[in-house]
Amino acid sequence: MQRRKAEIMRKPEWLKLKIQGDKNTTDVESMVEGLKLHTVCHEANCPNKMECFSRRTATFMILGRNCTRNCTFCNVTRHTPDPIDLQEPENLAKAVQILQLKHAVVTSVTRDDLKDEGANQFAEVVRQVRKYNPETTIELLIPDMSGREELLDIIFETKPDVLNHNVETIPAFYPKVRPAADFMRSIKVLDYAKKNGLKTKSGIMVGFGETEEQVVEVFEALRKVDCDMVTVGQYLQPTKFHIAVKEYVHPKQFDRYRDIAFKMGFKRVNSGPLVRSSYHADAL
Repeated sequence: MQRRKAEIMRKPEWLKLKIQGDKNTTDVESMVEGLKLHTVCHEANCPNKMECFSRRTATFMILGRNCTRNCTFCNVTRHTPDPIDLQEPENLAKAVQILQLKHAVVTSVTRDDLKDEGANQFAEVVRQVRKYNPETTIELLIPDMSGREELLDIIFETKPDVLNHNVETIPAFYPKVRPAADFMRSIKVLDYAKKNGLKTKSGIMVGFGETEEQVVEVFEALRKVDCDMVTVGQYLQPTKFHIAVKEYVHPKQFDRYRDIAFKMGFKRVNSGPLVRSSYHADAL
C-alpha cells in the first residue's frame, strides 16, 4: 500500500535534542553489529538512541528487522520477513553480559507469518539471558500474538519480570494508526498476563489529535485489568510517508497525565515528550 506524503510539523524547543555520540555509543553499535543483533533504538529511529547508547544500554529487537503489520506510525520496515536466527537468543544474552545490564528489555517485530508468531524465540531469549546473566531482570515487550493464549502461554511460562504490551493509541484511532491491531485484544493480552501472575506494563503515544478524556479512558481500561505500569510519550512522525503529528503536547500536560495515572492506581508512571516504552525501563 503506497502512503501519501504528510508534511512534518516543526518541533518545539522541548523536543530538540543536543546529545551527541561518544565512545560508548560506538562500542554499543559495534557490538550489536558484531553479534548480528537488532535494536528498536535504531530500527524505529528512537529519539533517545544516542542517550541510551551513551549509557551503554539498548532495547533489543528480535525476529528480524521486517514487520508483517502496517502500523502508520512506526519506522520499522515491512519488507519480506527475515529467516529466524537460531543463534539470536544466545548472542543477545552475550550482549546483555557485555553491557552488564541489570535490566534487559527485549521486543520484536510482529511475525504473523510464523506458525508460533515468534513465541518460542521469545521464550528461548529469556532462558539464554538467565543462563548468562542470572541477576539480570527481564522485560519483554511483545506483540499481541493474535490474542492466541496457547502462544502467550509459551512466553508467560518463562516468567519474565515484566510483561509489556503497548496499546499505543486510543481505540478510535486504531483504524488509521494500527489497522491490523485491535484495542480490546491488546487489553485481553494484558489481562491474561496478569492472570498468569506477571507484572504488566503498557504505553500510549499522544499527539494524534486525541483529547485528555480519551487518554484517561485508556488509563481506565488498563486499570480494569490491573495493569501495573504505564508510559506516555509524544508521537514523532518518522518520515513524510507516516501519519502526521496533529499536536506537540506541552510538557505540563504530560505532568498532568502522570498525576492522573498515579491517582488511578498505577504503581509506576513515566510520562514526558521523549518517553518511550523502554526509556529508563530499569528505573520503572
